[in-house]
Amino acid sequence: MLRKIITIDEKKCNGCGACANACHEGAIGMVNGKAHLLRDDYCDGLGDCLPACPTGAITFEEREAAPYDHEAVQAHMAARKQMETVPGPALDIRMAEQPFNPAPVSSQLRQWPVQIKLAPVRAPYFDGARLLIAADCTAYAYGNFHQDFISGRITLVGCPKLDSVDYSEKLAEILRQNDIQSISVVRMEVPCCRGMELAVKKALEASGKMIPWQVTVITTDGQIREQF
Repeated sequence: MLRKIITIDEKKCNGCGACANACHEGAIGMVNGKAHLLRDDYCDGLGDCLPACPTGAITFEEREAAPYDHEAVQAHMAARKQMETVPGPALDIRMAEQPFNPAPVSSQLRQWPVQIKLAPVRAPYFDGARLLIAADCTAYAYGNFHQDFISGRITLVGCPKLDSVDYSEKLAEILRQNDIQSISVVRMEVPCCRGMELAVKKALEASGKMIPWQVTVITTDGQIREQF
């Protein structure tokens, strides 16, 4: 049917979430940091969300859309309220329409400490190890970090910008004094993070060992940009 319904300009949306809070129907959800109309039949076309938006990203349009379904909205809001009572991190609104799986995800971390500055130069877990050297932001940006990168490896992390130290000297000693089988470097795409890659390259040269190594670059939205 032809009716009035909201439209959201993603380019103008600043991700504040004010519109989602103002929508009494639960028609708006935050997806990847932006407001989205979840379903046409949740939107009543009254526009309570419009004045809440500080950037003017929400407007009305008249188009073919499913009719407003009060019963569907009531069921949606009841499910959303139930999900909000589950303890733990804040849930995406879309989770209210999906089965909730409370099974914990197992950590793949095999040793402690993990910070390059705190790690010992010589340790039994380094013998025969596949070594992961990662910029610490990568674990937050890439959702499947444990399964795709930590699993089966010994992990060392750091931030070359915040620590303001040259990791290469300590890493060279770790490589010299242990039987490292391979090195996986994971860094962000931002310029400052390239210091991690350069430190590993310098450490390899200083160690005098020919150890296979690979670099994975993660984008700020959590994707693998390239591997080499």
